[in-house]
Amino acid sequence: MKIAMFGLGIIGGTWAGNLYADGDEVRGWNRTSKPFPFFTAQAPDAARGAELIIIVVTDPPAVQNVLDQILPVLQPGQIVMQSSTVSPGATRAFAQQVGASGALFLEAPFTGSKPAAEQRQTVFYVGGDPAVLERVRPVLARLGRTVLHVGPIGSASVLKLAMNLNIALVAQALCESRALARAAGLSDDIFFAALKINASWSGVADLKEPKLRAGDFSPQFSLKHMAKDLRLALETGKTVPLPQTREVMKLYEEGLRRGWGDEDFVGLVRLLG
Repeated sequence: MKIAMFGLGIIGGTWAGNLYADGDEVRGWNRTSKPFPFFTAQAPDAARGAELIIIVVTDPPAVQNVLDQILPVLQPGQIVMQSSTVSPGATRAFAQQVGASGALFLEAPFTGSKPAAEQRQTVFYVGGDPAVLERVRPVLARLGRTVLHVGPIGSASVLKLAMNLNIALVAQALCESRALARAAGLSDDIFFAALKINASWSGVADLKEPKLRAGDFSPQFSLKHMAKDLRLALETGKTVPLPQTREVMKLYEEGLRRGWGDEDFVGLVRLLG
């Protein structure tokens, strides 16, 4: 399949590399040059003639920047799959722009950080026409383990924000409970052994235990990106109180102030001493 990947960061670069290894005709674009054999310097050249265009960039302005460059070359029948984490309102605006060109649009935000992408274990939340999803499902099946059709355009964006909100709060509880145990002289061995047989053991704990033990904050999912997702969740849920989210957002703002934005979000544990 002819596939164009817009955004060759931690996730997009891994996805593009996997598809390239599978034998797909891949062209990849990034705002800065990347050392991939399929890197294409000009966005319109990457999009032109691609059957599937995947966008996985930082935020709504970055998605809009990509669309501004490729909309003039989009043709009927092409599929634009927007996988960046954005608000439902932004998603619907992007869908309108793509639809006006005659191309088709899906939203497909995902869960799963760098290890999941490398192991093809990404989970996709998809919003849009089920018939369009079926056209790209074979590609998604090679990138991940689960494809969940959520509903119409915008619905998957809300679900993704809700899931990331949950991850951020669970991670903060993990860090704070560990800090309490360590302050009392309990080792990480004791803490994690107890947690693994506790009802609160989670996928977040499984993923972040090695990083917390080693003090390794190299990014699986960066603090700045989680902060952006929490901000979008709060903006989307203006009529919902979300008290814990608002408090945790303050910690992310402090982490950004300290220059930790490019590190893993679990690095906020350093605020606990």
